[in-house]
Parts: sequence; C-alpha cells; structure tokens
Amino acid sequence: MHSVERPISPDSPVDHQNRGKVTLVLESIKKTVFIFGTAFIVFIAASNSITWHLQRIWGASGDLWQNTWDKIYLIFKENDSFIGIAGTYMVTMCVFWFANFFLLMIEVTQRPKCLIKYKIQEGPVTEKHLPMVKKAVQVVLFNQTVISIPFMIAMYYVMKWRGCIFHGELPTFHWFLLELTVFSLVEEVCFYYTHRLLHHRNIYSYIHKCHHEWTAPIGIIALYAHPIEHVVSNLLPPVLGPILMGSHLCSAWVWFCIALLSTTVAHCGYHFPLLPSPEAHDYHHKTFINNFGVLGILDRLHGTDHSFRASKAYQRHILLLGLIPLSQQIPESPSKKSD
Repeated sequence: MHSVERPISPDSPVDHQNRGKVTLVLESIKKTVFIFGTAFIVFIAASNSITWHLQRIWGASGDLWQNTWDKIYLIFKENDSFIGIAGTYMVTMCVFWFANFFLLMIEVTQRPKCLIKYKIQEGPVTEKHLPMVKKAVQVVLFNQTVISIPFMIAMYYVMKWRGCIFHGELPTFHWFLLELTVFSLVEEVCFYYTHRLLHHRNIYSYIHKCHHEWTAPIGIIALYAHPIEHVVSNLLPPVLGPILMGSHLCSAWVWFCIALLSTTVAHCGYHFPLLPSPEAHDYHHKTFINNFGVLGILDRLHGTDHSFRASKAYQRHILLLGLIPLSQQIPESPSKKSD
C-alpha cells in the first residue's frame, strides 16, 4: 500500500517563514532606495541652492585658502612624507584633545552647572571614577602614538601609490562636497560591519569588551579601545574614503577632523543644543545592543535598531534647538527607569 505525501499547506510554518524572508528583503530594498534616493535629491537640491552661495564665498576667498595651504606646505619643508605623516598626526591630535579637554573639565569639575542638565545618563564622573579616567587617557595616548603613527606611515605610502595630492591646487567646493558624501558612506559601511563583527560572541570578550567598560561614555572613550579595534574600526573606516577618491591631503584633513569631532560628540554623554544627537550611540553603550553604525542607514536596513526605535532615547534622537534638555521634554516612563 502506497502512502501519499500530504502537500504542505499554504499557511504552513515553512511557507510562512519563506514569505516573511521575501517580505523582509523587499522592505530592505525599498528602504535602501528611499534612503539613498532621498540623500541624492537633497544633495542635488543643496548643490543648486545653498552651495551656490557657499561656492561664491569659497571662490571669492579661493586665493586665501590656496595661499594658506601653500604656507602650511612650506612649514613642513615642502616634504610630502613630512606633511603626510607628521602633519596628519599633529592635526588629529590637536583636534581630538582640544575638544576633549573641555569635555573632561565638565566631567571632572561638574562645571559650569548650566551644562550638567544636558547629561544623558544619570551619574556624573566622581572621585571613584578618576582611576578609570586616568586609565582611559593612558590607553587613548597609547593608541594615538604606538598604534596610530605606524598606521599613518603606511597610510602615507598607500595614498602616494593611489595618487593622492599633497600640494598644488585645492579641490573645488562642489568636488569637496561630493568627496565628503563618499567619505561618509564608506565609513558607514566599513564601521558598521567591523563594529558588528566585534560584537560577535566569539570575539567580543577578547577585543571589544574593553571599549564597553564605559556604559555611560565620555568623550575620550571614542578612542578607548583594544589596539586591534583601534586599527579596524577607528582608523581604517575614515581613511578608506580619501584613498578611494585619490583626495587632496587638505580634504583628508578636514574629513579626519569631522570624523574625530563626530565620534567625540557621539561618546560625550551630553545632548547639547545645536550639536548632533549622541542618543543613538549612548543607547548602544547603555544596552550593548542596536546602533552599530554611524549614520544609522545600515542599522535601519538590517533591522539592528528595533529596540532603540521603541525607546524614549529614539524620541530624543533629534537636534536640540532650544535650551530645555530633551530628558525633561521627553522623560522616561514613570514605571520604567530605562528602556
């Protein structure tokens, strides 16, 4: 007697799961098209309006910028390797520590009082935290010297091989805007996937756990990381864009400064007025989940922001235009101290 196989019901768990995967893929494609399409439209609109005015300013002062760069190049003895390595090191060090000096003063002294109200997580740095702060400063300085200097030497030779420009005519304003767009997208892709990889259970405890010792981060934690992480996630993502585009060193310097200030703000622990919102990355440190990227594009695409989007932190993830802290405007639920 032959047995007859029963056909799988259209509503079977297997079929339902397959349909769910197809739907997820289609939704991801739609989100990607929407995000990049919107970004492209905004970029074109900006190129035809705001940048027209900025281009006039840039053009009117073009000789000033060019002469300034020529003088900087002269200071470094008109030596490509000297300005490419020592110059890059000096610029990045000055920008990072200039910003973090003030943030550290706020954290340690708790002054001025008018800024403390913008703290995202409760619990300021106290005397018991000072050993942690000291350790963080030491690790950051180690990364910026022992790790970063050899990396910058290698970066210089790769940039020379790629044909990057170290002197001569500066790029036009529109080309510079295009470069910044590419730099940002390249960093988003590289940082998201390396960061998410570092959260893998077989890797996390050996490398990335160091960075997450601070559940309520402060500015200098941006570079507080295991040496391997510092190379893979802190140094490599910002450098790939300028190398890919064969950019002028001046463009690379501006981009490195933007990247350093951006990651400092993301880790600072304060949601100050008129500064980019650090809520997303602060939530990542607080919960150890979600928000692996910089711009949030790939988090939205891969669904690694679901928990964050359901939290009060997501509602506060906006540019603060007033003086009233968003923690007061959108407080945590009374029955829930944290999301």
